[in-house]
Amino acid sequence: MRKTLLLLSMFFVLLASAAAFAGAQDFVLVNKTGVEINAVYVSPSKSNDWEEDILGDDTLPDGESVEITFDRGENASMWDLRIEDSDGNSIEWENIPLKKVSEVTLKYNKKTGEGTASFK
Repeated sequence: MRKTLLLLSMFFVLLASAAAFAGAQDFVLVNKTGVEINAVYVSPSKSNDWEEDILGDDTLPDGESVEITFDRGENASMWDLRIEDSDGNSIEWENIPLKKVSEVTLKYNKKTGEGTASFK
């Protein structure tokens, strides 16, 4: 019984520690575009440059999601998002208030060529 309580206590301490290091801008990116995403860039809206590709060598297949995390010390509120497919086609969204968002779902309408994003 004591061992179980000790293990539960350690679990909750670790859980609280992980939350303490999470950035206020952390979110889940959901791909419902109908295509595989090969690159994801997220940069503060005030920046003139894109940060590095968050996916690195990985891709984000249609129907999948990825958790995007930020350093706890990051304080920018508004962010821009750019995605690219394997052909280099890209879509950008500007001024996303990531401190108020926990999930971003991306969609693409092939008929209109328009990309949309919904936020939770």
